[in-house]
Amino acid sequence: MMMTRARQSFLCGVILGTFAAGASASDLKGLDADGPAASLADKLMLFGRLVGDWELDYAFYPKDGPKVTTKGEWHWGWALEGRAVVDVWICPSRVERRKAGAPPGEWGTTVRYYDPKIDAWDVVFVGPAYNNLNVFTARQVGQEIVMEGDGRDGLLSRWIFSDIMPASFHWRAVSSQDNGKTWVLREEMQVRRAGTSDRKAETDPSGPGVALRSH
Repeated sequence: MMMTRARQSFLCGVILGTFAAGASASDLKGLDADGPAASLADKLMLFGRLVGDWELDYAFYPKDGPKVTTKGEWHWGWALEGRAVVDVWICPSRVERRKAGAPPGEWGTTVRYYDPKIDAWDVVFVGPAYNNLNVFTARQVGQEIVMEGDGRDGLLSRWIFSDIMPASFHWRAVSSQDNGKTWVLREEMQVRRAGTSDRKAETDPSGPGVALRSH
């Protein structure tokens, strides 16, 4: 179910206001949490199992022109009294940015929290480098996490987490110009726990995280 524009505006205001309140140049006291809120711990693990540090291989598929690839980093944590999962997405990574010829990048953040009234997650991504503000509703669909919303271009957009393992997952962004009848791949990432080799991330079931569960 898509969110109304009024709900989107309210959600963005609440989340952005949370970051602005009490912030200084070097810290943001009260943002971090040690773990999930006890009353919602089971539901919160849909995204909570991804808490930690990740490395990624990123690909962007422009409408015109060749595919753009680079490497990035993704850092996830518990926040807001354990009721939200927040991340910082840096692409290209800080190491890649120092290399000659690195593509233009983004340094963005996402806030996700579970809403018991709709049995789903409200999600906001903010990417200031490209003036991106994406609002989604996220649910588990089969073995995937599907986030659905409208992009700044007005197109129906989905961000999808799939092949979720304790040390790896796949992410893709697709959009539709015909109200969901057909979808075009725009971006994708192969993601692995920081410090984990590609092969180990694909085959080793050990490590942090929990198994995929149904609601």
